[in-house]
Formats: sequence, structure tokens, C-alpha cells
Amino acid sequence: MTTQIQSQPGQSDPTTPSDKLDKNVLMVAGVVVLGAIMSILDITVVSVALNTFQEEFDATAAEVAWTMTGYTLALASVIPLTGWAADRFGTKRLYLLAVLLFTAGSVLCATATSLELLVLYRVLQGLGGGMLMPLGMTILTRAAGPERIGRVMAVLGIPMLLGPIFGPIVGGALIDAVSWHWIFLINLPIGIAAIVYAWIVLPQDSVEPSETFDWLGMLLLSPGLAAFLYGVSSIPEHGTALAREVMVPMVLGIVLIIAFVPWALARRNLHPLVELRLFKNKDMTVAVLAMMLFAIAFFGASLLFPLYFIQVRGEDALGAGLLLAPQGVGAMITMPIAGILADKIGPGKIVLVGITVITIGMAMFTQIDAATSYTYMLGALFVMGLGMGATMMPIMTAALATLTAHNVARGSTLLNITQQVAASIGTALFSVILTNEIKSSASAQAFLAARPADGDPSVLAGLAERFGLPVDQFTALVAQGQVALADSFATVFVVATVLVACCLIPAAFLPRKKVASVDPAAMMGH
Repeated sequence: MTTQIQSQPGQSDPTTPSDKLDKNVLMVAGVVVLGAIMSILDITVVSVALNTFQEEFDATAAEVAWTMTGYTLALASVIPLTGWAADRFGTKRLYLLAVLLFTAGSVLCATATSLELLVLYRVLQGLGGGMLMPLGMTILTRAAGPERIGRVMAVLGIPMLLGPIFGPIVGGALIDAVSWHWIFLINLPIGIAAIVYAWIVLPQDSVEPSETFDWLGMLLLSPGLAAFLYGVSSIPEHGTALAREVMVPMVLGIVLIIAFVPWALARRNLHPLVELRLFKNKDMTVAVLAMMLFAIAFFGASLLFPLYFIQVRGEDALGAGLLLAPQGVGAMITMPIAGILADKIGPGKIVLVGITVITIGMAMFTQIDAATSYTYMLGALFVMGLGMGATMMPIMTAALATLTAHNVARGSTLLNITQQVAASIGTALFSVILTNEIKSSASAQAFLAARPADGDPSVLAGLAERFGLPVDQFTALVAQGQVALADSFATVFVVATVLVACCLIPAAFLPRKKVASVDPAAMMGH
């Protein structure tokens, strides 16, 4: 016997298949997308303000990096709590709280008078932002039912894919036109609109009797994830995973996470913080593996594109953001089509095609040099965008389509933890590979060092002395540097292409027919 996700007041009946999303589901989707736009856009908007923070607070690059790290650690710490809290307090109440926390944190960030206060307020933002994505996935999945998960995941995928692309554009424009405070203040009207919209549109919660809270699980998993991600995020700064500052938090985090596993699977632990028993569902397991590998490859490689435009071609953050726009356009074209097809024929075939297309686009970047035409690169980004729109959200569809109503919150929590950890690993991995490639080329290092000098003879003389070379030899080295730097990027794009292609392996095991809901007792092994 199969068990369908139960509809709630104000939601469509999921047991009746439909080829389109009705008005109620679209209105709920609007709420979720608004919240997702705030949290995802904020991550990349802040990334372009790091230099501004250094000047404003007279701080080092490592110190201002905590405005990103603090947000990420808060995000990772609160995600595991979301599944339990959604069951305990209801998705509507928790969503309103998450938006309120994020908005309040944003306003406080704009008032920060010191770097310490800014980091503290970014942590508050992260506590709200960490709940928005898993909650949004839960709300949308319950609203649409298993027959239309592909379509609603496509809707949610828009901010997930476009945020990293348009964040630098918005951030750069606001900093140039007004001040850094506005990258946070812009969240105030969006947050107010999201709270009012959610209050009106989301159906009232019908909360079941509360499950016991897994205190031991929280003490193991939340600090474990935070410590592990802190270690991983420190790798680019130290250039190796073997540095003491990296190894200690990473090992501590891994030990805590490993200790959580037997506790989560213990028979007496009826309601673990994160439901690892969901891995008894084959589709869920394969989808999580595919998501992990894809997030490492995609989010890690995404770091390379703006850096190439900025470091090799001399674009500013705003220009680099605009040049990434074709990627977003490509994703917007295929995402809704992929969502419909995933519901009709299953996500497996869609994801295989999507990853193949991304691999082709990424392979085009292995051929770049210092003078590659922008037309060629924008075309490659567009091709990758087409593939992206057919990959990430269908993978999530495969994971969530077979879950019962109760397990949707737990499943979306598991997916979001996977994505956050994998994205951090990918970013660190590609940062280190690129840094080591550049370190292996003296001319690439000379080019990067000389660029801010803008030909100033006195500055060039100082740099030449630092490199231990006569000025004319140093100048000749700089002249070769742009080509060498572009070659470094091309080499790293080879690694990215191979990693993306490896995603085809788990993708081959995703469902290749319409996903049917499963019996909850079978899924949980009862």
C-alpha cells in the first residue's frame, strides 16, 4: 500500500495529478522564493564588500573573512534543528520566525560600528537564513504533493542558481551608488513583504503532539558541523589541509559527526535530530550522493568564473557579475521544462542530460587563454546554465518525491546539510588548487602583484626588489604573467570538468520513471 502526502487546509489535493501548479501552490511558492532570494543573495552580495569592510574597519583580509565564515557557521549549526522545529512549532510559525531573525540581523548589520559587531549580527542573520531553505523545501513539497514536486523544485531552484550570479551585480551597484550599509538595508523591505505575504498565504499550522528533542544529537551534530566547516573554510588561507589551524577543528568536527551516527541509528533514539534512517530509501540515498558530488563540483567551480574575469581580464566585481548573466539565462530556460519532465518521466534521464551539458560547457573553459573572446566564454556559460537548470532541482525531486508528509521536513534538512557541507568543501578545494597553480608560476604572481601598481615606476621598483629581480627583468616577467595566469585557470578548469563528469556515476542510478510514494513503515525499516 502506498501512502500519499496528506493535503492541509488551503492546499491542493496531491492525490489528483495535475499538469500545472494551481493558484494556491503558486502563491505559496512566491512566499518561499522571496525568503530564498534574501538568504542566498545575501551570501554573494556580501562577498563583493570584503575590501570595503577592510577599509571601513581598518582590518586584515583574514579578519573581514569572518563576516562570511560567521554566517556560514551559524547557517550550518541551525539547519539540523529545522526538521524537529518544523514538527514542533509548525512550518508557518517557524518560517515567520526565520524571516524575522534574518531581517532583524540585516538591519543590525547596517548599524554595525565595529567589525566584531558586524560578525555578531551576521551570525544572527545566519540563524534565520539557515532555516529558510529547508523550511521552504518542506512547505513547497507539502503544498504541491508528490505528483508535482519537480515543478515546485524548479520554482525554488531559481533563487538557488541565480543568487550566486546576480549577487555581485546587486552588491557592486549598491556599494558604488550608495554605501555598504545598503547591501543589508535592502533586506528590510523584502523581509517585511515576506512576513506579510507568508502570514496571509501560508495555511495555518496543525501541529501534532511534540516529539522529544534530541539534546545529545544537537550537542554532537551542530558543533560538529560548525567545527568541520570552520576547518574547511580555513584551508584557502593556509594553503593546505595539514596546517594545525585547519586540522584541529576539522578532526574535532569529524569526530563529533561520526559519534552522532550510531546515536542517530540507535533503537532507543526514536526521534533523532537528523533522520539517518531515511538512507534506507534507495532513491534518497542515491540523490544525496549525487547532490554531494554535484555541489562540490558546481559550487567549487563557480568560484573560478568571476575570479578569471577579475584577475586575468581586469574586470571589477560588477562587470564580472554581469558577464555571468548568460549562465542564469540558460538555467531559467531549462529549469521549468526539467521540472515538468521530472514529474512525468522521472528525474534520472533529465539529470544525466543536464550533467552532460554542464560538462561540455565546462570543457570549453579548459581552452581559454588571456585573450579568449568574450563571445566564446559567454556562450560556454550559457551552455552550462542550460545544464544547471536540468540538474540540481531534479536531484532534489528524486530525494523528496518518495517521502511521506512527516519525513519531508527531515529529508529537506538532510539535503540542505549535504549541500552546505559539499559547497564548502568544493570552494576550499578549488581555492587551494588555483592558489597552488599560481604559486608554481613566478610570472603569474608578478602579474597579480603589479596590477594594483598600474605602471607606477616607484611601486614597480619596490615589487622588483621584493621578487629579488632587476626592474627590467621584473617588468618582462609581468608582461608574461597574464598568459601564465590564464593557463593556471585553464588547468583548474580541467579538474572541474573531470569532477562534473564524475557526477554522471550516481546520476545513472536516479529513478528513470515517474517516482511513486512509498509506505512510511517500509522506508523506516519497521
